[in-house]
Amino acid sequence: MILRMRHRASNLLSGIAVLQRWAVALIFLTALPGPALKGQTGGDNTYEFLNLSHSAFANATGGISVASWRSDLTLPYFNPAMLNAAMDNDISLSFSSWFAGIRYGYASWAHSTATAGNFAGGISFASYGTFTEADEAGNITGSFTAAEYGFNIIWSWQIDSSFSVGVNLKPVISNLERYFSAGLCADIGATYRNERLLLDAGLVIRNAGLQLIGYTGDGGEPLPFEIIAGATKRLAHAPFSFSLTLRHLEKPDMTFDYNPEDDAGQGGFGENILRHIVLGVEILPSDAFWIGAGLDYQRRAEMRTGQRTGMAGFTAGFGIRTKAFELAFAHGAFHPAGGSNHITVTLKPDIIFKKTEHAEP
Repeated sequence: MILRMRHRASNLLSGIAVLQRWAVALIFLTALPGPALKGQTGGDNTYEFLNLSHSAFANATGGISVASWRSDLTLPYFNPAMLNAAMDNDISLSFSSWFAGIRYGYASWAHSTATAGNFAGGISFASYGTFTEADEAGNITGSFTAAEYGFNIIWSWQIDSSFSVGVNLKPVISNLERYFSAGLCADIGATYRNERLLLDAGLVIRNAGLQLIGYTGDGGEPLPFEIIAGATKRLAHAPFSFSLTLRHLEKPDMTFDYNPEDDAGQGGFGENILRHIVLGVEILPSDAFWIGAGLDYQRRAEMRTGQRTGMAGFTAGFGIRTKAFELAFAHGAFHPAGGSNHITVTLKPDIIFKKTEHAEP
């Protein structure tokens, strides 16, 4: 008993020490010159594509998930502490179609070790399409493209059966027409699991860093920094789980300067609280099938047109899974005019190739 307690305490101290080192590194990044950290939720930051959600499961259950402990390699993109040993050697591919021909995606692979923790590498992209190039007189002179890329180096450490910590180091490059930019940022996260209460919780600091090379010279444009907390509660005798996510904890006021002809940015204390909240629900009719739905209140409040909101802010999706793979699809309603579609494929090569070997004569 005493040896077990000592071992657990040793693991806890090791995890805390690693977390402290990464926290110091993040503090150093955020202390560098330039307005690296600001609370704006959009329109004032560079590399906003870092906030695009690649997980079909997350997009089905509100658009973001930082506290759903499951074997889904896309989830560590938003909270690196959710990378776990069950994802060992998994391959995940995600693709999303957005507005105006915008496409984005993510590919990743994971590897777990017995002594050094869990690792994953990935690459994300956002392609904004091909544009017509013209001079100041309106004469068409050709065409150009625009795209951004992020590279993910993820590490996590399971301190004990309840606590995990993780870090995601993210170099970023952006190429918009002839303008080039590069940056470096990181996420640091933690998760808590309580199997007795069927409760998962997560906390993550995202996109702490700086722009190294600016589009027109020196860097220094702010990155989309954010602090997120969330919890997921499973029911013991029903196939449901419910999630609550609180976004932009670093920015208490989520309202903005509004157009007097449109009160979309107005709201009192209650309205402001609601804009931080993302709700999600997952239904599990069987181990091989899940259905998800969610609501992002901020999206619903800001994307309405006049008195029309339609289904803006609501999300839904489903997934089919076996021991060897999972296929998931989600749709998110952004605006009465339409929304986005997301697909994720997760493969488990260890199981696939094992089945192939057994099938050989």
